[in-house]
Amino acid sequence: MLDSSSAKVARELRRWISTAPPGARLPSTRALVAQHQVSPVTVQRALRDLTSLGLIESRPGVGTFVRAVRTARPVDYGWQTAALRAPRSRIQAVSAAMRSAPNDVIALHSGYPDRELLPERLVRAALARAARSDTALSRPPVAGLPELQSWFAQELASSSPVGVAPPTPSDVVVLPGSQSGLSSVFRALGAGGQPVLMESPTYWGAITAAAQAGVRVVPVPAGPDGPDPAELDRAFADTGARLFYAQPTYANPTGAQWTAERAGQVLDVVRHHGAFLVEDDWAHDFGISSSPRPVAAQDDGGHVVYLRSLTKSVSPALRIAAVIARGPARDRILADRSAESMYVSGLLQAAALDVVSQPAWQTHLRGVREQLRARRDLLVDSLREHAPSVHVDLVPPGGLNLWARLPDATDLDHLAQQCERAGLLIAPGAEWFPAEPAGAFVRLNYSGPNPAAFPVGVRILGRALGQLRS
Repeated sequence: MLDSSSAKVARELRRWISTAPPGARLPSTRALVAQHQVSPVTVQRALRDLTSLGLIESRPGVGTFVRAVRTARPVDYGWQTAALRAPRSRIQAVSAAMRSAPNDVIALHSGYPDRELLPERLVRAALARAARSDTALSRPPVAGLPELQSWFAQELASSSPVGVAPPTPSDVVVLPGSQSGLSSVFRALGAGGQPVLMESPTYWGAITAAAQAGVRVVPVPAGPDGPDPAELDRAFADTGARLFYAQPTYANPTGAQWTAERAGQVLDVVRHHGAFLVEDDWAHDFGISSSPRPVAAQDDGGHVVYLRSLTKSVSPALRIAAVIARGPARDRILADRSAESMYVSGLLQAAALDVVSQPAWQTHLRGVREQLRARRDLLVDSLREHAPSVHVDLVPPGGLNLWARLPDATDLDHLAQQCERAGLLIAPGAEWFPAEPAGAFVRLNYSGPNPAAFPVGVRILGRALGQLRS
């Protein structure tokens, strides 16, 4: 009876609304109860139904009113084409790795670790302390909080061998995430249109940042041990480039780590050409079967511009990173950062420093290492059992991802769509190549939520590949 009574009230109110002007006030609930001889619950249900249809709107403390219906009309933005002209680079779509995933899908696409791999208790306590400190109300120095600069410098200095001058806190510029640091480095150290060498495959965000900075990306093939020094030397000689972007430790997407010998050879090539190595140490905290070996620790001549991020290991809500550079390069990067954002939130800097300064931080990282090992091995074993046509040439010694090669004729876009319809999100590998892809690859993240579902997800991937081949 309530449903039929509320529907009757709603029908009569709709007739009244059809003749009322926009903004007209409806009778009060008490008046409608008396008019229709129904309960207040019935009237409220009728009003909720009309609100959901967009016919009325409630203004708390004032009343309920007929909603103004605005007729949509097409808007011509063609004038912006003439005003903006052609973009400096092709406008990139949002990466597959940045897609949000509903809870009912298996997410192997993301580039961020699951919440259970984060130091949640440390982060919450650090934010509470930072909120009570002076940093919550004061402006920090442009280059960053001195204490945080010191922490970044000391961490890198701990890896510096005898005979190499360690970095100083003044060499450090704190960043609101390493992505902004990449943009600043490419703008500050690479003039518009100049070539920048990059490992291939490499981080899609670096490719995008370079394109937006107006530099010309030149790919250098990289294998499990890093780039071939002879190929790198030839690329420098052929292009006249002065920047080489690389991820020597747990590269994204391949998980590769340069050997100490390869790092020395690359550094020799960079020095020979009077160039910079932009070392992106994004996964410093995610070692599994090895430890990070920053190339920057081997250089005190200013050839290595070192990026160190805390975003993924501490919390994606605390976007804190740093660039360590020496000489005029540091000054140019700082000038770009101050023009871009003036300074980084002191509250976030203080919270990040609090987390990494706690004794429990190292305990947390040891736990993360074991969890990542178990997740990585589970995903590798699942691929071998349920998707044997997916080849993983390198089981990564660290990082968050597997880089898997698929049969050459695989239509990656179709495969991703097939998997998504079955409840699995994957990241097709084409966007990790600065030029044409060298094959059909997919990046699978083993640090995401619900690792128990990895075997199910891999079965979906295997079935989808089988359907494409049939």
